[in-house]
Amino acid sequence: MKKVRKAVIPAAGLGTRFLPATKALPKEMLPIVNKPTIQYIVEEAVQAGIEEIIIVTGKGKRAIEDHFDNSYELEENLKKKNKLDLLEKVQASSKIDIHYIRQKSPKGLGHAVWCARKFIGDEPFAVLLGDDIVQNEKPCIQQLVENYEQTVCSVIGVQEVPMNQTHRYGIIDPKSQDGRLFNVHQFVEKPKKNPPSNLAIIGRYVLTPEIFDFLDKKEIGAGGEIQLTDAIQRLNESQGVYAYQFEGKRYDVGETLGFVLTNIEMALKNKDIQQDVLKGIKQILEYNKLPLV
Repeated sequence: MKKVRKAVIPAAGLGTRFLPATKALPKEMLPIVNKPTIQYIVEEAVQAGIEEIIIVTGKGKRAIEDHFDNSYELEENLKKKNKLDLLEKVQASSKIDIHYIRQKSPKGLGHAVWCARKFIGDEPFAVLLGDDIVQNEKPCIQQLVENYEQTVCSVIGVQEVPMNQTHRYGIIDPKSQDGRLFNVHQFVEKPKKNPPSNLAIIGRYVLTPEIFDFLDKKEIGAGGEIQLTDAIQRLNESQGVYAYQFEGKRYDVGETLGFVLTNIEMALKNKDIQQDVLKGIKQILEYNKLPLV
């Protein structure tokens, strides 16, 4: 059995939900307090023992590459001013070995993963989406890797969502359950009605390289795009794919409300600014004569 050493992070989306902010700035670079969203994703992969990462970018995403590169002028300036804590934080993002490939046209998540096929080769690999930040003592993707090592099959991360939200996600139709691990009958991309469950695919995958056999076909699915979920279902029919209900707090930063609430919660967890944030929220409510609900 080959070890999971590589990870794909798709970051080629247009970020239309955050316009006009994303007209010139990649949505993956929008900050959660003082750290870009994509850095949380990269750090999760590194903490889980991933050795090599490829980020699939698109037009106008150069800021992502710059962020994970060295910034000599800035670093020298911080050294001269003896701002060593800030220097350490700046250098941390440039110590990670990251590769890049461009998705030349927005053809869907399945196509974005397909673009990394030559980098992956014949190894199992992880996929981490930037719309979801998951915090847990044991990184989410590590939990999936451990289950892959037990099953030697692809493993998809899932969590429960409200039934009225299932149309927004890929949903699993579970066949049997062993603790948090599900044997899956079918993976359904964004069911418009009669969802088979409320267990939604939440942006974390460990996939065997055979997934590329199905992505190669470039079949068009929901939304007129090449859907990763459709290829996963084909893989499931061929060799079996499991779903794992991972442990951890998931933050949905792929839409405006979730992004704002995540910023508030992360700020409240930051001991350096926690009290000032609480004070500021109280002042905002009082000034606008809004009740604390």
